[in-house]
Amino acid sequence: MSADFWGPDFDELRATDPEIAGVVLGELQRLRGGLQLIASENLTSPAVLAALGSTLSNKYAEGYPGRRYYGGCQVVDAAEEIGNARARELFGAEHANLQPHSGASANFAVYAAFARPGDTVLAMDLKQGGHLTHGSKVSFSGKWFDAVSYTVREDTELIDYDQVRDLAKQHQPKIIICGATAYPRLIDFPVFREIADEVGAILMVDAAHFIGLVAGKAIPSPVPHADVVASTTHKVLRGPRGGMILCREQHAAAIDKAVFPFTQGGPMMHAIAAKAVALKEASTAAYQAYAAQVVTNAGALAKSLEDEGMRAVSGGTDTHLALLDLRPIGVTGAQAEARCDLARVTLNKNSIPYDPAPPLRPSGIRVGSPSTTTQGMGEPEMAEVGRLVARAVKADHESDAGRAELAEVAEQVGELVSRFPAYRR
Repeated sequence: MSADFWGPDFDELRATDPEIAGVVLGELQRLRGGLQLIASENLTSPAVLAALGSTLSNKYAEGYPGRRYYGGCQVVDAAEEIGNARARELFGAEHANLQPHSGASANFAVYAAFARPGDTVLAMDLKQGGHLTHGSKVSFSGKWFDAVSYTVREDTELIDYDQVRDLAKQHQPKIIICGATAYPRLIDFPVFREIADEVGAILMVDAAHFIGLVAGKAIPSPVPHADVVASTTHKVLRGPRGGMILCREQHAAAIDKAVFPFTQGGPMMHAIAAKAVALKEASTAAYQAYAAQVVTNAGALAKSLEDEGMRAVSGGTDTHLALLDLRPIGVTGAQAEARCDLARVTLNKNSIPYDPAPPLRPSGIRVGSPSTTTQGMGEPEMAEVGRLVARAVKADHESDAGRAELAEVAEQVGELVSRFPAYRR
């Protein structure tokens, strides 16, 4: 595998630390050699990686531009100011904070800004598609706050907005959270706004999964309706791993103080610069075309998998991801994930709404289209990907015949991705 992607700097790494250089090359080889269908992953641009691996990593910069606790921050101040301005413009937000280290860090800061331990928050049930930070008992959100969960309807597998309203009136939460990690449909932000206003709650949108689609104008924006929007900067947005918060001006001081000094110390200035690069890329017409294709590809992939006997939860998708129920073909999500790994297809097992199976052996899988779309694949390729995934999922990896089938699928996956290589040169 060539190291041409990184250029001369990689030669120094290879000479200094061949073990880690080998790991880096191995990951590039993995990306180039298989299908990446994890809905929360993507391939950043070389420009994003360049900023992420820059000398900005060296600077300690506690505080905010113009108000640092360290000298020598005039250069990194510019990076943060540029990034914040790009975020405000791209999303039409009154205030932006790019310092959160992750989506979970961003969510933590929102809790810190608007609630105190013991206060009630209302969010989507983890088992129905929500996130750990939405009230799970293993997370700070469930340990420190009185978390009340809403669900999807059993008949439609769509958010039960009547239930959300009833629970909000009953429990009077300080914060209402909408957003999910395994919900394939659009969220009705105006309805959530109405409910929050009815009970005097802060409306937080966790847009980690779909903020890139918002940036690309492929789905409606939560920003006009929410008090605060927390997000990651990777996933569909295609930036570095990290977090971001957008909010109304009236909440700016509370959010900034909740990020620093309450929940974090010095920001990662190299990551903030890389976020700024990604935000500039997301402001282009090319990115809008990409975001639209992500949605189209997700729908095509879901249809292809349905044609192979898997049931698409809620009947399909409006976004970048699809959730498939494997019970009709008699396979568990864990089996599907293991078999796909052997066929050079990366996806994840996932619970489905009202799943009778345990979380480590759930009934479903989650697939996403961000990475394959970045590589240039379209609807015809998504149909092919669906057929390859189905063959892998149905192959018994504990039998000789099944292993032979998986080897054949892996070879065909290699042929497909060779036409659409990750980080092509």
